Amino acid sequence: MLSCEARKTLEVYVIANTENVELTVLCLLHQDGQYLLQDRVKKDWQGLTLPGGHVEPGESIVDAIVREMKEETGLTIINPKLCGVKHFPMDEGRYIVFLFEASKYEGDLCSSDEGRMCWVKKEELDKVNLVKDFHDLIDVMLDDNLSEFQYVFETDKWNVVKK
Repeated sequence: MLSCEARKTLEVYVIANTENVELTVLCLLHQDGQYLLQDRVKKDWQGLTLPGGHVEPGESIVDAIVREMKEETGLTIINPKLCGVKHFPMDEGRYIVFLFEASKYEGDLCSSDEGRMCWVKKEELDKVNLVKDFHDLIDVMLDDNLSEFQYVFETDKWNVVKK
């Protein structure tokens, strides 16, 4: 049984080590040397990028990526594999993106209100309008030696740190 003082110390520790977190998912669906990309219409991250979205309260992370891919692409991905995490600070917390990759799917491709879906050949990536951090994101997702993509604010600018 913890003493009253020990309980107060533990409560302060728990509160100090807790932050607000927004959970999201992205998926790299690839097949035959092509990536499935979304031409996002939202102003916060415009350009061609990976489809995904928010994890709903109580939803598993894997169920979230399967649901988001179905909603945004019309496709049901099969055996998505967690291949990294992207995160950055936000007001009073952190924004966390679980990064998945898959190469198998069922269904017919369609676009959504989030943006037009299109297959882009790997060798054509430098010829299209990608979101700013696309190549860093893909590096983390496909390099077995990397698992983390983090934005840190240093010297008055945001920098990408990959680990």
